[in-house]
Amino acid sequence: MTTPTFTDLGVPAPLVQSLSQRGITEPFPIQAATLPDALAGRDVLGRGKTGSGKTLAFSIPLVTALTGRRSQPSRPSGLVLAPTRELATQITATLQPLAAANGLRITTIFGGVSQSRQVAALRAGVDIVVACPGRLEDLMGQKLISLQDVTTTVLDEADHMADLGFLPGVTRILAATPRGGQRLLFSATLDNGVDKLVQRFLNDPVLHSVNEAAEAPAQMTHHVFHVGGVQEKKDLVHRLASGTGRRILFMRTKHQARKLAKQLTDAGVPSVDLHGNLSQPARERNLAAFSSGEARVLVATDIAARGVHVDDVELVVHVDPPMEHKAYLHRSGRTARAGSDGDVVTVVLPEQRRDTQQLLRRAGITVRPSNVDANSAEVHALVGEVAPLRHVAPKAVQATKPAVRNQDHRGADPRRGGPSRSARGPRRRRPRQGTQRAANTGG
Repeated sequence: MTTPTFTDLGVPAPLVQSLSQRGITEPFPIQAATLPDALAGRDVLGRGKTGSGKTLAFSIPLVTALTGRRSQPSRPSGLVLAPTRELATQITATLQPLAAANGLRITTIFGGVSQSRQVAALRAGVDIVVACPGRLEDLMGQKLISLQDVTTTVLDEADHMADLGFLPGVTRILAATPRGGQRLLFSATLDNGVDKLVQRFLNDPVLHSVNEAAEAPAQMTHHVFHVGGVQEKKDLVHRLASGTGRRILFMRTKHQARKLAKQLTDAGVPSVDLHGNLSQPARERNLAAFSSGEARVLVATDIAARGVHVDDVELVVHVDPPMEHKAYLHRSGRTARAGSDGDVVTVVLPEQRRDTQQLLRRAGITVRPSNVDANSAEVHALVGEVAPLRHVAPKAVQATKPAVRNQDHRGADPRRGGPSRSARGPRRRRPRQGTQRAANTGG
């Protein structure tokens, strides 16, 4: 059976040309499955694993549906809701060329930055708004945006919205859009209240499921490395970070993510951190440094488990094993994206072995653990070529001071409706000195 082209699926010629200019010529399975119904105006419920191409699956019908319309100031016609600032930014980057090809204007709304530029864009007139729920509700409460003209609404990563506790706000936002509009909802699972959103807001939706959420991607190879103690773990992590390709190292705490990124950079492995204590400009600088290759290593907390979509990440390392299996799958999904292969390593101390075994069983991962150190043959084989050491840190690395303590991913405190800590300025905090907890988390 031949793979259909975007033209075969009904995608308009200007968008096909825009995709082709970016080297996108063949639709991914979730795009092939959902595009005909979405382009026909049906409500669509799409289920697919991370990295499956969901952003284009809703971007193409969204732009197509709005072509020829002209939105009034502060009254957009299209709305995309995303759980994190990073995901919202990346959705906008995917949407922008398609919108430009059809003469549509787009802006992004999230907390952690001043709202003045966002309000100015709305007043100048935009057709599509990509937004995080917290800041969008703030602007709605200030009467600075109206959703009464929205004809197409997209909810991306609805299950992650639920995990972050955003569903009450999402429900209020969807209720503010017209009943007759088209709704496209994409989610890996339908638990934690997502099913209630579907029942209330989607009209006779067509369900398309591509790869169950609990399945590990076929191109992903999992490894479990048992180490004897804290120093062995530290040496192993530094070795895993030393390869030439992009890799993401996941930590449990913001403090440890910042500490490890600095240690690696000081050792000649350019690294940046990503966590909730960074201001929005610092997050963007660090992600840009990682995407461009200026920094080869991203050390992150779970804020990046679902919010960062960077291709060609060849290795994910669970330096600290996550607390639950869904987090393991979402962290691991940062590699083996868009058809590329990838490896996932979980580093396990003796006291973590039983919990990690149960975690992997719940995640549906079967892998034989290996007892290793930094010089083991299987570690060398996994790391491959070691990159030359660079002892001059990228500018982005030098800018990663702990600028904020965010209340949540929205960048606004929902109880006050005001700006987040990141918008109010930094808070000084005395660093902890060499605690046992720091030693046990791979520092």
